[in-house]
Amino acid sequence: MDLPKDLKYSEEHEWVKVEGEKVRIGITNFAQAELGDIVFVELPEVGDELEADEPFGSVESVKTVSELYAPITGKVVEVNEELEDSPEFVNESPYEKAWMVVVEPSDKSEIDKLMDAEAYEAMTKED
Repeated sequence: MDLPKDLKYSEEHEWVKVEGEKVRIGITNFAQAELGDIVFVELPEVGDELEADEPFGSVESVKTVSELYAPITGKVVEVNEELEDSPEFVNESPYEKAWMVVVEPSDKSEIDKLMDAEAYEAMTKED
């Protein structure tokens, strides 16, 4: 499984990349593979507040619509507008092109509660 070691992972299959005082969030390769071909991505607006473990958007595939859950609490400072016109990036490049939002965390200690790549991989094998 394609699983970058420098990222943190949530039980809801989101990844988090720490970039200084901000974090970049997307969904994992495992999640996009389970969903199938992504046809639409709904994301929050810049300035929106995310609440950890609460929905912040959704991805629609040919099979289903799935909620996106915030891995941490914070304020959205950037949204990947390209996903509006190119939702297939989620399938093609979940860790590079298909990041979803950049957030300023309210409490950086929430990041420490997320899984590392090894723990996430173990969790996905149980499913």
